[in-house]
Amino acid sequence: MTELMIKPRLRWACRRGMLELDVLLAPFVEEGYDALSLQQKQDFERLLASDDPDLFAWFMGHGKSTDPAIQALIQLILDRVRV
Repeated sequence: MTELMIKPRLRWACRRGMLELDVLLAPFVEEGYDALSLQQKQDFERLLASDDPDLFAWFMGHGKSTDPAIQALIQLILDRVRV
């Protein structure tokens, strides 16, 4: 799948049922996704496959993903927001 096809699909996948997740994920796809390594892009897609309650807990600091790559990506996204 080409980048031109991936971005719209990712934009759609970032539209979650929670505003808190939408404001973190949607801007990241637009502003940070292109700078990721191929592995990080794959990890991001795995992150988006997670359930909303898990994503909410991880991004709000109420828990951590057991997957180190996913947790590192969460931290990367949070660091971009805090800048």
